[in-house]
This record gives sequence, C-alpha cells and structure tokens, in this order.
Amino acid sequence: MADAGATGGAEDPDIEGVTFRRPTEADYPRVVRVIDDWWGGRNMDFLLPRLWLQHFTSTSWLAETAAGALAGFVIGFHSPDHPDVAYCRLIGTNPNLRLQGLGRQLYEHLFDDARRAGRHEIRAITWPGNRTSIAFHRALGFEVVDGPGTQNLYGVPAFPGYDFDREDRAILVRSL
Repeated sequence: MADAGATGGAEDPDIEGVTFRRPTEADYPRVVRVIDDWWGGRNMDFLLPRLWLQHFTSTSWLAETAAGALAGFVIGFHSPDHPDVAYCRLIGTNPNLRLQGLGRQLYEHLFDDARRAGRHEIRAITWPGNRTSIAFHRALGFEVVDGPGTQNLYGVPAFPGYDFDREDRAILVRSL
C-alpha cells in the first residue's frame, strides 16, 4: 500500500473510486454534520469536537468518493503515555457504502501508521449494545477485554459507567 498522507495531502486509491487522505480542520463541518445520521440518529456529534481535526490529523484518515463526497473517516492517535499503544477515537462509514471493505481499509491505514510509529497494540471502545460495531471489530481481529470490573452487558463483557459515570463501554484491543 502506498504511503498516503506522508506529506499530508497525497491520495491513496484503494477501493473502487474511493481515495484516502489526511483530514484537515477544514473538513470538520462536513464530518461532524454526518455523525448523528451515520449512527442511526443517535446524538453522537459531541464525540468529535473540532480539536480532533486540529491536532490529530497526522494519525487520522478521511475517505472520499470519486465525486468528492465523504465516504468515511477514522480519527486516531498514538498514546503519549503508553508508547506501545495507538488508539482509535472514532471510525465511521457512510451507511450506503458499508459492507464493501471501507471500514477495514480505514483501519488498515491506522494500523500502518501505528506500526511505522513502533506501536504494537491498538485500542478502541464502543457501546456494548452496538452489535454491528462489536462484530466489525472482532472481524478485524480485535478482542473484547474481559476481566475485573467487566459485566456481561448486551451479551458482551463491558465496563458499566465507563464514561461520564453513565455510559457503558466495551474495550477492544488488537495486537499489531
């Protein structure tokens, strides 16, 4: 795979007509505008404040159709406190383009960035009731963390009240 985005602007065509590039702050309005819709109408835009497209663009990716429409995005970073870990903050794909490998390709870009930075693990979290997200991550080789503090929530090991003392989360981990 080409080293797309090493300069911040190169494009990498991988899936029929879809190109991948680094996001910029100028992309913020169109990314945040689709989040609630892409998550089935749930109020989710608060998960992506503008700072993510101001300070984490070198570890994030945007996918666009040949017509320039937003196809997907992945927002990630390399942990400053855990030098072995990369983290996926948010990944989203246009519902009309799902099941075509787009989410996998976005994650592959994130994995490649992490490997180049010497990271050996990638982490993400999701709501344990989001069966689609859990299945998607498992198909990519993520494991759901199970152990002290977890409870079986929606059929998945998860941490109750993980975020904001009210939001349950499943923690997903994948070795690179």
